[in-house]
Amino acid sequence: MTSTQASQYTWAGRFSEPVSDLVKRYTASVDFDQRMWRQDIRGSLAHARMLARQGIISPQDLADIERGMAQVWQEIESGQFEWSLDLEDVHLNIEKRLTALVGDAGKRLHTGRSRNDQVATDIRLYLRDAIDDILALLRDFQAAIVTLAEREAATPMPGFTHLQVAQPVTFGHHMLAYFEMFERDKERFVDCRKRTNRLPLGAAALAGTTYPIDREFVAAELGFDGVCLNSLDAVSDRDFAIEFCAACALFMTHISRLSEELVLWMSPRVGFIQIADRFCTGSSIMPQKKNPDVPELARGKTGRVYGHLTALLTLMKSQPLAYNKDNQEDKEPLFDAVDTVTDTLRIFADMMGGITVKSEGMVEALTQGFATATDLADYLVKKGLPFRDAHEAVGHAVKAAEQKGVDLSQLSLAELQAFCPQVDEDVFAVLTVEGSLASRNHIGGTAPEQVRAAAARARQRLG
Repeated sequence: MTSTQASQYTWAGRFSEPVSDLVKRYTASVDFDQRMWRQDIRGSLAHARMLARQGIISPQDLADIERGMAQVWQEIESGQFEWSLDLEDVHLNIEKRLTALVGDAGKRLHTGRSRNDQVATDIRLYLRDAIDDILALLRDFQAAIVTLAEREAATPMPGFTHLQVAQPVTFGHHMLAYFEMFERDKERFVDCRKRTNRLPLGAAALAGTTYPIDREFVAAELGFDGVCLNSLDAVSDRDFAIEFCAACALFMTHISRLSEELVLWMSPRVGFIQIADRFCTGSSIMPQKKNPDVPELARGKTGRVYGHLTALLTLMKSQPLAYNKDNQEDKEPLFDAVDTVTDTLRIFADMMGGITVKSEGMVEALTQGFATATDLADYLVKKGLPFRDAHEAVGHAVKAAEQKGVDLSQLSLAELQAFCPQVDEDVFAVLTVEGSLASRNHIGGTAPEQVRAAAARARQRLG
């Protein structure tokens, strides 16, 4: 290996021949990990300040490093920075450019650290930033759901079990069910952030360093809650990334459930909603088509995120301590999970605001499934009938109405009394959709006033 070749690699002194081009392409990560350049520079600057504070490098070295890093930052941000595959990753690319700008001070920057703890720090910083962005976007998305729920707090729709009409609910109540799901997703991201926000830097390659470093100072500089307490664990584990992908997978599960309903509701056979044109596409052959591509694609992207979770779990399952090259494969699944969730939140927040509710379609569906049958059974129980007897009597009434092709509310008083003599004129108030909704007037219930109260509480939780 020539001196020129050796100068390209920080570890080249041990080797007698250059790395092949195929191996360089196979092992390099710069094409995808360069997105962590901001985090890498922030981490390096904090490390340099600590080294100067501890007397490990001189104040002049620190000044040179800060000056050089400012130029590197500007070059990358402006698109002038030249990324090199020969330098493997974002860390060596930045270090090489820094050294070219400031000389020996750049070479001293790596004192007391390894790429192992450097990359572990960068990825935690990156993920912490990503979680903060996701939480802000999730709040916007939830706010759009609450706005829709407020607007449709009293709009009746069928509630379903087994995709069969079950009982009346309101569209606002249905939307707030999703608010609760996404609220739990928010809690999971917040909780994941706590375990992500620990500083690995100072663990060096795996055993710590002989230099008199101050890890707590670096942690404070970078806004970490504390330091990783075991050097082997600090450089080798990626459970925080797995936990994040698990939170993403659950979030996408909820997105997929919502998407499935939006697709069903938009079908002309159901006709509950319209999605704004900007979120739909047409057909290349059928001019009448309006396809709900965004929710359909979100269902598909859910599987993509599930795959990233499985990939990371598989990546870690057989690794001995400490760091292994396997861990280079943690970034692409993690980055894509971040991108998928981020893009999904942005587009869904906008899409929810572009939903038009077609209340007439929902009312029509409520007349087809005997949605107030349970209300009639409850009515009979309040008249003194045991619930099982009331259930049976209403079942006979439903059968009779079905044979006549009418709703329960369209049966005459005499017909209803044939199934249960306790029925009186007041039964018809019970059999209306409005009466059914109003009767469920408790916290968590679907009465319109409870839905409005729940939406107000949701607003408060959003802050």
